[in-house]
Amino acid sequence: MENPRCGCEVQSRTAETHETFRPQRILVLQQNGSAERKIHGIKKYGDGLFAVEIVSIDTPLPPILDEATDYLPRDLQADLVLDFLRHPDLSEDLALMCRDRGIPVVSSGKKLRIKGTLTPPT
Repeated sequence: MENPRCGCEVQSRTAETHETFRPQRILVLQQNGSAERKIHGIKKYGDGLFAVEIVSIDTPLPPILDEATDYLPRDLQADLVLDFLRHPDLSEDLALMCRDRGIPVVSSGKKLRIKGTLTPPT
């Protein structure tokens, strides 16, 4: 079956394949609503392929965080993490936590050089 959005071939999900189907778990971390448009797009166009969990950090933060992990979830359960955090200390510690757990991170526009962290330009 062809996907009309991209023109690519898509395998249809039958009742048999649906029983073993598990949506990809995406954890999105944002500050002050910085990822709302992206989250909306994932939910709207994801066609049920993704289970999205959102962590929002909306409190004012100092310029330097000695313990950024105090603001991050301790138990990361995800197949992919999307980093829309604005504070560089949070992004750095998040990338290190994910590296240690083998979870890939997409952190657009950042200059992190941590294994498992993808930093495409914005």
